[in-house]
Amino acid sequence: MKGKLYLIPSPLGENDPAEVLPSGVLRTAAGIGIFVVEELRTARRFLSRAGLKGRIDELEFHVLNEHTPAAEVESMAELFERGDVGLISEAGLPAVADPGSSLVGLCHRIGVEVVPLVGPSSLMLALMASGLNGQNFAFLGYLPAKSDERKTALKELERRSGALRQSQIFIETPYRNDALMKDMLSVLSPGTRLCAAADITMPDASIRTMTVARWRAANVTIGKRPCVFIVLA
Repeated sequence: MKGKLYLIPSPLGENDPAEVLPSGVLRTAAGIGIFVVEELRTARRFLSRAGLKGRIDELEFHVLNEHTPAAEVESMAELFERGDVGLISEAGLPAVADPGSSLVGLCHRIGVEVVPLVGPSSLMLALMASGLNGQNFAFLGYLPAKSDERKTALKELERRSGALRQSQIFIETPYRNDALMKDMLSVLSPGTRLCAAADITMPDASIRTMTVARWRAANVTIGKRPCVFIVLA
């Protein structure tokens, strides 16, 4: 009988896993011996804090990130002949804005059962706390890195948001947060509402929704922190 693929959420920061993950998820993780992870060092640290301290060297790890060739992902099919496998991304939910989705797709093709486990999603937590439209929303991933292209994308998502009354959710590499905010405040309409949700679930979390006009007046700096942005025109 083939093993199953367990999608194991991880904390959004360095807080205690027990603060954001149900005890059943931690028990499940503790019973798995094979893991596919986005980044080896952080996965080992997470599992150690999740109750496997002292057992990490007994575990089998395979790395799956944006640089992993498709052929290498296909070769992971043999792992399920040896038992259950846990998939862990860098933060939050595996396979959501995460290269682990390719392993999930493989499992569906070869008949391996996929079991999603409960944990924090920065995208959904930000939407919950934003006060914006939770009935109709779209996740856009990352916007273009170049300022001119990013401004064009911002104008288009604002147009789409207004036409559909749809919340537009996107993320950015932390070191570009303030450059993105600068571009948003330069091209978005004053009445458009913007949420910036940084360090969600952490002690220094900051979640603010204001009109673009109010953001301009506030002169806020987000800094190099994990942040989710939501726009509703």
